Amino acid sequence: MHRIQTFNAISDKGLTRFAPDLYTVSPEASEADAILLRSHKLDASVINPSLKAVARAGAGVNNVPVTDCTSQGVVVFNTPGANANAVKELVLCGMLLASRGIVPGISFADSQSGISDYAELSKLMEQEKKRFKGNEIAGKTLGVVGLGAIGSMVAEMAIGLDMKVQGYDPALSVEAAWRLPSQVKRIENLSNLVASSDFISLHLPVLDSTRQLIDASMFAALGQGTCLLNFARDEIVDSAALMNALKTEKLRMYVSDFPRSEFMGRSDVISMPHIGASTAEAEENCAIMAVDQLMDFLENGNIRNSVNFPALILDRAANAEAGTRLAISNKNVPKMLGQILSVLADQNINVIDMLNKSRGEIAYNLIDLENPASDSALAAIANIEDVIKVTVL
Repeated sequence: MHRIQTFNAISDKGLTRFAPDLYTVSPEASEADAILLRSHKLDASVINPSLKAVARAGAGVNNVPVTDCTSQGVVVFNTPGANANAVKELVLCGMLLASRGIVPGISFADSQSGISDYAELSKLMEQEKKRFKGNEIAGKTLGVVGLGAIGSMVAEMAIGLDMKVQGYDPALSVEAAWRLPSQVKRIENLSNLVASSDFISLHLPVLDSTRQLIDASMFAALGQGTCLLNFARDEIVDSAALMNALKTEKLRMYVSDFPRSEFMGRSDVISMPHIGASTAEAEENCAIMAVDQLMDFLENGNIRNSVNFPALILDRAANAEAGTRLAISNKNVPKMLGQILSVLADQNINVIDMLNKSRGEIAYNLIDLENPASDSALAAIANIEDVIKVTVL
């Protein structure tokens, strides 16, 4: 029986996928095999020897102690792309809010509640509507920074709205490249994209290489009347440089899902309370994806969408016995696989299939055996220096 500890309210669409005869799911689960959460800030103290995985029903994992998990062989999953449509739609909303006088127009209309005569009110609206004149987004150029699951959907949406789209992503994967519409113009230099875009939409994770990526030099490169949209992470934008760009009118508008007190009340800033993924559909999609990944890992050892372990999928043999698969994590140092296989060979345990991959300082192995390994073999593998965790599946 696998024990799953939950934090936050996880959608029932995900939780009901756990088979009740195989899983115990509860916020109070002790010595859990896995943790499932959304925004809860997870303390490293919860990582105990029984914990095998942490699944975040969302893309960002800044609330998970990933480094501590890695050092103890705990796989951390996220759900990239599950909330992509929700964020994409909010990006469209942000562009429209930044282009038309929608928010000030609504405020003005609401302020005239004291006028009860319909004819008088209609006349006033006609007289004053020129104050809220805006621009259409069709024909404008959108620069998408980060062309992953969300960025590619934003690009496709903008093309459908007759916008010109250009993208920048130095780490574009082959899979992401296949997703990308052919009409997107690849830009190799971020400064060039910034200088030639009417709208810039950020879709990057927070890494050492992306922290404050949009800095004073990027704002200096802006073209006239540019709007910057940030539905990725607050840390990607240098706030001091942003304030200077707004004060000097180098930047026309900043639309962000991460409010900051110093920008409150400015007419050139639209702030939202981190609602990019706050839709019922996105929460359901994230929960389903997180649960499916957890189950496949706990039952088969397969890893999809981990932020700290390599992706590794090994199909089980149709006639495989229970307990004949080993999942082994170890430090990524020489001769580890040879030592593990030597233990099995010394005890006449035949290996029928295996996969081994590494990611940074961690390596992960799935090994299928002809018969279950003995307790002494498992103990011998676990006692090899630099082996972190051994699990029988």
